[in-house]
Amino acid sequence: MPTDDELADALISARAGDEQGFAVLWRALHPAVLRYLRVVAGGAAEDVASETWLQVARDLDRFTGDPAAFRGWLFSIARNRGIDELRRAGRRREDPSGSVAPESIGRDAAAEVIEGAETAWALERIAALPADQAEAVMLRVVAGLDVAATAHVLGKRRGAVRIATMRGLRRLAADPDVRKRAPDSSRQETAGEV
Repeated sequence: MPTDDELADALISARAGDEQGFAVLWRALHPAVLRYLRVVAGGAAEDVASETWLQVARDLDRFTGDPAAFRGWLFSIARNRGIDELRRAGRRREDPSGSVAPESIGRDAAAEVIEGAETAWALERIAALPADQAEAVMLRVVAGLDVAATAHVLGKRRGAVRIATMRGLRRLAADPDVRKRAPDSSRQETAGEV
């Protein structure tokens, strides 16, 4: 992961039209955007991520700010695109799984990597939270945005973001599936005594 100084240099280059600068931004931030959108937009996450980056590429020359501001701007765009996709999907109400046999669908290499790292399982648990808590946890913990940037992306007050994040994390900690995967504390204590 590039440092903020490297991201700042890449941002300046990308704003000037340099493809390499844009590539640095994309490689550094796309995985977090995609994880966030898997919670917000579900199966349309990859399409929404593509639309997000297209808008970023189109509007980047008008962006001003540092890497932290860029992250906030990027996730605002991703959120808005995700909400738009949910609205579109709600209007068309189609079930594409009925027309294509699940066995005939090829596996996506990126999805396999994510699943291999158990990220998919964690995203499912987060997606099971109420929407406001899921978004707050994703932006604060997974994407690494601060409270102010998260509040701006979500259009909420900072206190509401803190509360939603706290409630989401508490629900995750109490989730039986999460508790099953947590290391056994008695084993840790015994190992520490040896």
